Amino acid sequence: MKRLFALLALLALTGARDPILVPEISQHKVEVQQGFRGADLLLFGAILTPEGTRAGQDYDIVVVLKGPTRSIVLREKQRIAGIWVNADNTEFRSAPTFFAVASSRPIRQIVDDKTAAIYELGLPWLQLSPIGSFDPTDQARFSAGLVDLMRRGGLYFENNHGVTVNEQVLYQARIALPSNVQTGTYTAETFAITKGRVVASAISRVEVQKQGFDRLIELFAQNNGFLYGLVAVAISVAMGFLAGRLFALV
Repeated sequence: MKRLFALLALLALTGARDPILVPEISQHKVEVQQGFRGADLLLFGAILTPEGTRAGQDYDIVVVLKGPTRSIVLREKQRIAGIWVNADNTEFRSAPTFFAVASSRPIRQIVDDKTAAIYELGLPWLQLSPIGSFDPTDQARFSAGLVDLMRRGGLYFENNHGVTVNEQVLYQARIALPSNVQTGTYTAETFAITKGRVVASAISRVEVQKQGFDRLIELFAQNNGFLYGLVAVAISVAMGFLAGRLFALV
């Protein structure tokens, strides 16, 4: 907090033309261990006007927390003769494993759809990058299906009143990471918006890492993939053999 106010004082003296965001985050490293139940991140900071005075009422704040991206294959189920089977499918090249948006007001009251799409300020404007050529209707259906699936898993969500502004200068937002989050680098991007225009932005990062025995297994799998596969097969065979022996004794 002392660092935050020191930066505010320096920016006020420099008289910068554009508003300046000074973001911070409660923890830059989240450790995932056995029994991990999630984490609560506090994203806070301040915005300074070009004149070096306090701001808040004239600016809306939007915070976007995005997890590492990965390719995802989404399959559509259809019921044929009373049986659910796989039908159409599509692959998304770079879908974020986590996506959360907190804003001081509903996004549609802050910016137009074009601006929201440029900065991905909400789930309706999330760019999922499907692979291949698809009919726009089919693409929209699959994109909506993926968003709904991730939302029900607690990995995608929005809070239209998740940012509070205090004393016309300080803002804060709380975003919860569920227990099923993927490890990797998470980016928290904060936007200051006025009159439908993004006038300032800043990025903070959070590292979500496994710790303890889980971390050792993860590193072993990454550095010794072939040996890890052999060990996994050996364990599976051993477990199957032991299970067979136990059932034979019953």
